[in-house]
Amino acid sequence: MQHKLTTLENGLRVVTAQRENTETVSLGIWVNTGSAYEPQDLNGISHFIEHMVFKGSKKRNSVQISEEIENVGGQNNAYTSREFTAFYAKMLKNDVELALDVIADFVLHPTFPDDEMVKEKEVVVQEIKQSVDTPDDVVFDYFQETAFPNQPLGRTILGPKETVRSFNADMLHSYMHNHYAANNTVVVAVGNIKHENFVEMVKARMANYQKQSAFEIAPQVYQGGFYQETRQIEQAHMLIGFKGVEYKSPLYYPINIFSTIFGGGMSSRLFQEIREKRGLVYSVYSYHSSQTSVGLFGIYAGTSADQLNTLLPVISDEIKKVLNEKVSDKELNRAKVQLKASMLMALESSSSTAEVVARQMLLHGRVIPTDEVIAKIDNITKDDILKAAQFLFSSQPTYTLLGDLKQYPDYEALRQCLPKM
Repeated sequence: MQHKLTTLENGLRVVTAQRENTETVSLGIWVNTGSAYEPQDLNGISHFIEHMVFKGSKKRNSVQISEEIENVGGQNNAYTSREFTAFYAKMLKNDVELALDVIADFVLHPTFPDDEMVKEKEVVVQEIKQSVDTPDDVVFDYFQETAFPNQPLGRTILGPKETVRSFNADMLHSYMHNHYAANNTVVVAVGNIKHENFVEMVKARMANYQKQSAFEIAPQVYQGGFYQETRQIEQAHMLIGFKGVEYKSPLYYPINIFSTIFGGGMSSRLFQEIREKRGLVYSVYSYHSSQTSVGLFGIYAGTSADQLNTLLPVISDEIKKVLNEKVSDKELNRAKVQLKASMLMALESSSSTAEVVARQMLLHGRVIPTDEVIAKIDNITKDDILKAAQFLFSSQPTYTLLGDLKQYPDYEALRQCLPKM
């Protein structure tokens, strides 16, 4: 992935990856802030800001923000995660400057009109209610909170309804002033664009963007524990988790390869044993999510409540197997290919490439060459996979259940099932 980087005088990084044989450009502004950086009384404000910037700027009202992009066939959107907030668009190559002008305008100069604030609070409240009413969605919020209790990383991205309703324009402006700055922002464009031209477009609009953010990241400390909630629903949703690793950890790639082997697809151990052989679930998988200073490894299964007592020992047996015997060459090679293929397929999309470039710049301070990532994956051994598994399963477990729970294995039952490390 060939790219060019220019750093403006205020420290803002501008990165492009040129693709001359395309007719479009994906571009955006990524900021290294999200719900994991919010104090409790502002939980949800990053996400609410993501909504509100579209409601008006010094140059445009909400209708103009939407229409100017869509009038030329472009697509405009945003998202908030625990550590990132992104505002992005995909346009025909001749409309890049228009898209950048719109995005830079509402990110740097939002007005947060009172009438729009009132309406959007209720929109977000409805989003919160929808999430709570979706069991296989909200169970992951409960899981996160159980793994990281009483700290920003454990709180939801959307925030509580009461907190969202308390926000006002001054709070939003203050949060943006403290968290949005050149030192934790990157502007990226991927597609049929010349680097020098794009840099000049950014410079014309963001040269006066403030240099330094004024906040400190709260500690991210995995703790683990147990949470259960009874609901009259047809399925029981179970999550079992363990402490993972941060992005820069030497175990980052081994754990992701291990997760692929263990529960990363239809050929994974969990899927084959639990769904294909035993028919205990419709959905079962494992995943690993990383943050700046910690990570979380999770095993999810959706089953009927009366199968929980059967399901838990089976999962535990699969954990014991990976600790007591090395993975096969076939499994390791397949997982490596899966991970590399997933990465390379994503890089064929300009939008996904822009996302990868932005995250790497914010996390690592550079764009990591694809060959370097492939080499790290290729160099992983069976011993590395065993070390990854030993690290994961030596931590205090996190255990979350949601469903029609009449009888279920409790936290102590889980601890007794798991291998003693």
